[in-house]
Amino acid sequence: MTSELVIQDLYVQVESKLILKGLNLRIKQGEVHAIMGPNGSGKSTLAYSLMGHPKYQVVAGDILFKGQSLLGLSPDERARMGLFLAFQYPVAIPGLTLANFLRTAVDAVKGGQRNGNGKATMPVTEFRRLLNEKMELLQMDRSFAQRYLNEGFSGGEKKRAEILQMAMLEPEIAILDETDSGLDIDALRVVAQGVNALAGPHMGIVVITHYQRILNYIKPQFVHVLAHGQIVASGGPELALQLEAEGYDRYVKNANGA
Repeated sequence: MTSELVIQDLYVQVESKLILKGLNLRIKQGEVHAIMGPNGSGKSTLAYSLMGHPKYQVVAGDILFKGQSLLGLSPDERARMGLFLAFQYPVAIPGLTLANFLRTAVDAVKGGQRNGNGKATMPVTEFRRLLNEKMELLQMDRSFAQRYLNEGFSGGEKKRAEILQMAMLEPEIAILDETDSGLDIDALRVVAQGVNALAGPHMGIVVITHYQRILNYIKPQFVHVLAHGQIVASGGPELALQLEAEGYDRYVKNANGA
């Protein structure tokens, strides 16, 4: 059965300031959605709210995944259900290799999927086989996995590490929070190629972005405009091109008038 993420009339506040104001959206496994909007429109708030960041308080509405409310579930519980978030600003952890980080993440997430309690450990040989398979798919040198997590990484390398994590965890819905932020054209192309290699019927992808340029490489089926905490317009790929040409002013004014 196809998994579906349903956001119903969602209101979210951060430090007593209301950011999301009645947001509605449906995303099915296998679909590619782009959420675009100006700075301060609530894009990252939406991403963090979906994954259960404690700073982001849901004050009304609901988030349903596979027919179950996510409210009250911790980020790790949401991850075990099949959600994934690629961060806009990944954190560096000196002393922890990317490979060891990935093994811990895979055990925590996919172990929980296997036996329901997250205690199962993937055999080393199976983990190495999976890691090598995914790195080959993403055209990454194997030495990359032995570097400390994001320490000294370029912007492009940090985002590629996020995509490798997504490849290893194999979520049903993946949320990419401004993955194009800080990337030059070459790095953007490489990261997008990785996302495209993973996209398919088993993974829904939500690309959150300010600019249309990443959508030249990752082709969405659905494009949504987020302004003042609400989805104010939805359409196909042509909507992204319209936003690139005309900007967000018309949608921001419509949201202000609502």
